[in-house]
Amino acid sequence: MTDHSPLANVDFAVIGAGIVGAAIARDLAGTHHSVALIEARDDVGDGTSKANTAILHTGFDATPGTLESRLVARGYHLLSEYAASTGIPVEHTGALLVAWSEEERDALPGLQEKAVRNGYSRCELITAEEVYARIPDLGPGAMAGLTVPDESIICTWTTNLALATDAVRRGALLLRGCRVVGVHDAPPDGSTSSGGHVLETSRGAVGARWVINAAGLGADQIDRMFGHDRFTVTPRRGELLVFDKLARSKVPQIVLPVPSSRGKGVLVSPTIYGNVMLGPTSENLQDRAATGTSEDGFEFLLGKGRRLMPGLLEEEVTAAYAGLRAAIDSSDYLIDLDDARHYLLVGGIRSTGLTAGLAIAEHVHGLLEQADLDLAERDDLPDPPRMPNLGEAGVRPYQDAARIESDPDYGRIVCFCERVTAGEIRDALASTIPPADLDGLRRRTRVMNGRCQGFYCGAHTRALLEGDR
Repeated sequence: MTDHSPLANVDFAVIGAGIVGAAIARDLAGTHHSVALIEARDDVGDGTSKANTAILHTGFDATPGTLESRLVARGYHLLSEYAASTGIPVEHTGALLVAWSEEERDALPGLQEKAVRNGYSRCELITAEEVYARIPDLGPGAMAGLTVPDESIICTWTTNLALATDAVRRGALLLRGCRVVGVHDAPPDGSTSSGGHVLETSRGAVGARWVINAAGLGADQIDRMFGHDRFTVTPRRGELLVFDKLARSKVPQIVLPVPSSRGKGVLVSPTIYGNVMLGPTSENLQDRAATGTSEDGFEFLLGKGRRLMPGLLEEEVTAAYAGLRAAIDSSDYLIDLDDARHYLLVGGIRSTGLTAGLAIAEHVHGLLEQADLDLAERDDLPDPPRMPNLGEAGVRPYQDAARIESDPDYGRIVCFCERVTAGEIRDALASTIPPADLDGLRRRTRVMNGRCQGFYCGAHTRALLEGDR
């Protein structure tokens, strides 16, 4: 006999386990309601969120008065606090906006004023001499700068995993490899105990009273399943080059271009892992899975690098990757509640969603409360998870003598490029949300992420992954 019982019946189904979806699921799982976090891919954060520029933004250059501006500014403080409580690595490097032409130089005072209108008053105009005093390795021709002392770098992988782990520990059901392919109203006979909707997925049906669409690149397709036709996602590919750790001293802080209508442009930034990043490009595509890099992208970035920091190109490139941003034909976030249908859209969340994720969840919480839902926080919430440190600024397990003494696996290095130990891999495989594959293990530990890209440690790492199954 065929089992037609649904995978789950819940109060809230959140579609998309990127940073925004995971943050929303975490928030709702802290109430007395049941929550399912549904992800089409085999791991959380395996879509747009994994290929972010990993900057914790102050929101200084957002468009004043927009929802994005408000939520990025709020999210900066919320994520800073959450990172401190969970161990998400953050480095407060600061940023410098560099003008390379008279037109860009003349635009700097307006950007400073825009920052003030966004509630951020710590930007300062500096001369070309001061620019080079701060970043001596910049190429010739810089004319002036604008400081943004509170811009920071963060680990986007750990942020996503921490939020999803927190959601699961609070009681959310995580359904990975579960693509939503259709939706219809729940039957009136009560076979779906929660009522509302039935989501048809690649793994079976999920009943939900409310659906929150945080599906990123697929948000417009889900939106149409609910009868709307209000936006289309255009995949915008951003390619980046990652330089070896020996280049890190050349880039003491984030170097930003003067932004244009296409976005923030190409930047040079240190990473939390000790590398240097150059990018991203900005290319509109049709294919929502086109995360491959391109020869044109390489040439574009190398050309930008020669102007921004010629000495950087003397360093070795250890990796190149591309991510897709969910661009829409709106200059603001598209967050809308359809009370009659028990449906809430969270769309058009660009790269700033990393910073704004917790604030977006807070905003969604407020919209749902306006729909007369009781979303009072439970009094039995577990402590936030304590995440493993992937950042170079903190103490890694291979450097911790006391930890190694108590467990020698933390002194047994598997990946020599990134100094990842057997203990860290073991912990990742036994975690609340274990990796589904080598890429997931890479995001949890940095294994295979260094100069050799897994050439030496790949076979051993795969054996450890498969031996756990």
